[in-house]
Amino acid sequence: MSVKTDKLLSILKLQPVVPVLVIDDVATAVPLARALVAGGLRAIEITLRTPAALEAISAVANEVEGAVAGAGTILNAAQFEAAIEAGSQFIVSPGTTQELIDVARDHDAPLLPGAATASEVMGLREEGYEVMKFFPAEQAGGAAYLKSLSSPFAGTFFCPTGGISLSNARDYLSLPNVICVGGSWVAPKDLVAKGDWAGITKLAAEAFALKG
Repeated sequence: MSVKTDKLLSILKLQPVVPVLVIDDVATAVPLARALVAGGLRAIEITLRTPAALEAISAVANEVEGAVAGAGTILNAAQFEAAIEAGSQFIVSPGTTQELIDVARDHDAPLLPGAATASEVMGLREEGYEVMKFFPAEQAGGAAYLKSLSSPFAGTFFCPTGGISLSNARDYLSLPNVICVGGSWVAPKDLVAKGDWAGITKLAAEAFALKG
């Protein structure tokens, strides 16, 4: 697991915020990803919540220089395999099942598995996972809850996602067990609909400035 952990950490440490995207129109995928990369956000999570998701991942992986395309909202082995086939370099799940853990063993692309309780963290640690997604972050207890996990689970790191914005991102990023956060605020639907890529680059740059 250590090789995959290192690979995952190298991706998550590229930036303080990983954009979490829901792409309805594949035509927006490439210009959106280019706008995010221009603002410093290279690792991009495209969620499998729409019919356009897999094609969007493929387009970003093949056409956007500097982008590290990942797939999110992966719920089962079939979706995991499809996301890898589309070109995903990392996989993100909102929770964890044995099916996902098993399929992840067969691929080089690292899995960022979801956990929201101490028991789930313990289960993932037993499987060799050291880096996890904390989801849904705000609803599951927020930064205060995550801070309380840092002592009993030393050496375990998180990418909290869910309810995080520019206004509260630093609350998480200041924690010793947080590597980065996931957020959708860097690509608001209204700016995507208008094709305001400069506006999205500005939001991405603001998010990237949270680093350090």
